[in-house]
Amino acid sequence: MRTSQKRVAVGIVAALTISLAACSSPADGGDEQGAAGEIGADQSVGAMEDFAAGTTFKATEPVEFSLMYRDHPNYSVQEDWSVFKHLEEDNNVTFDRTDIPLADWDNKKSLLVGAGDASALIPVTYPGQETQFVSGGAVLPVSDYVQYMPNFEQKAKDWGLQDELDAHRQADGKYYLLPGVREIPDVQYSVVIREDLFEKAGITEDPETWEEFAEQLAEVTAANPDLSFAMSDRWTDSQPLGAMLQYIAPNYDTIAGWGYSNNRFDEASGEFQFTGTTDGYKELLEYAAGLVDAGLLDPEITQSDDQAIQKFVSGQTAAISGNTQEINSYRSKFADAGNTEASLKMVVLPGGPAGGYLTGSRLSSGVMISDDAKDNANFLAMLQFVDWLYYSDEGIEFAQWGVEGETFTKDADGKRELLPEIGWNALNPDAPKKLNADFGYSNGVFLLANGSSKDLLQSVMSDETREWTDQVLAVKEIVPVAPAAPLDEIELEQNSLLDTQLKDAVMAATAAFVTGQRSFDDWDAFVAEIDAQGGKQLIDTMNGALERAKSAN
Repeated sequence: MRTSQKRVAVGIVAALTISLAACSSPADGGDEQGAAGEIGADQSVGAMEDFAAGTTFKATEPVEFSLMYRDHPNYSVQEDWSVFKHLEEDNNVTFDRTDIPLADWDNKKSLLVGAGDASALIPVTYPGQETQFVSGGAVLPVSDYVQYMPNFEQKAKDWGLQDELDAHRQADGKYYLLPGVREIPDVQYSVVIREDLFEKAGITEDPETWEEFAEQLAEVTAANPDLSFAMSDRWTDSQPLGAMLQYIAPNYDTIAGWGYSNNRFDEASGEFQFTGTTDGYKELLEYAAGLVDAGLLDPEITQSDDQAIQKFVSGQTAAISGNTQEINSYRSKFADAGNTEASLKMVVLPGGPAGGYLTGSRLSSGVMISDDAKDNANFLAMLQFVDWLYYSDEGIEFAQWGVEGETFTKDADGKRELLPEIGWNALNPDAPKKLNADFGYSNGVFLLANGSSKDLLQSVMSDETREWTDQVLAVKEIVPVAPAAPLDEIELEQNSLLDTQLKDAVMAATAAFVTGQRSFDDWDAFVAEIDAQGGKQLIDTMNGALERAKSAN
């Protein structure tokens, strides 16, 4: 303890496996970096000889790591932050930062990494984003070195993450990102309803299926004639019904909305299919189109968030997409509008024709390491530090909550509470100081996956959110991970070009089918259009790569 002293498979599994053996000790002797995965004495300066899972990392001498820092405007970096002070005093670690504003983050990161000028540590990188840098040799194949990261290996083994980690192996059989890992799935989004208006219609229970939800919307409309629509949705700017289609899709045996990908693995056939032309995707669009046609869902599915929220707060609608944080924002807006009668709740995600499923991964934003870091004198110390901060229970608690006695307290049962003068999200929201802005904790640069373990993930949830999360997980299964189909460099380039134009075509058709601008009688014609634009070529390439992966096993 620190003190103030047959579903849609959305992942990809490689035939190769991660070694989950116990952490081995660094290679003895030698003045040069050894073979892949070996770290010599010249690269072990500052490293601990007895570092193991559960051990507090403290460099044997002061070390400085270069860090590409994503500077978020809501908690702009401060030199006197507690997180920096304690990492220096307690762990012997300081940083040579390259600060990059959030608005420029992705572009600047790509430029620096592509040019070989990136810092050693490159956090806030989401799974898949590393692929573009692999062929240039700018990022480290971290899978060669995980034997030096005992906490990472332990989490992977204990939480059954091997398949998901293997999903990100490249054509050379290696993976290049240390992802954030979660013990439980990330569940945040659902429909937020005006509970008072639903109760007026005699509805007091959450729907078990999406079809039942449609029936409830009809009943709410009948009982509340002043409504313009039962539901008008937000998060539609970049993709039509981006959030809504995403959280409904797995229950229709597909992927859609924000989570849409042109390829999805079909367990029945054992092959990849083009998502946007499958029966499951059509059935999902027919469901959404039915809501629009019945006058239950606002056909303005490209409106701004502000427009959708205003309709909800002003009483024109009774439902809107939301998440575990936005529901509190909605409540504040109702209070500001003087509406004290509105009662809001998040619906426990219903099931559908395919059952009750959640899509997604337990991997989250992670950290890349520059390839030239392996030649640094402090390379092993860097790996140990990364392993401690991002993957040990102690390091994750520190990154999330800060320092016991300084930012939070913990009782005999292990329950944590922020000090009264410190707030974060729903915890002490009116406190004068913020855990991230004033102290640097709960900061995505140092905290991958927002907590990692179930205990820490739920420790920062309100009672309402914790209960809702448990209810969702109790009735949902996670879709299985798909087999690997790593593309070679040429295939990757070709598919990347096709992928964008095909996705744009699917999104345009999605909006047209849902709003009734295009009849489902045209579905076969739409499928032919997608094939003509390269849909069949894209999927054939994926299935070819799948066969290669099988043969290599």
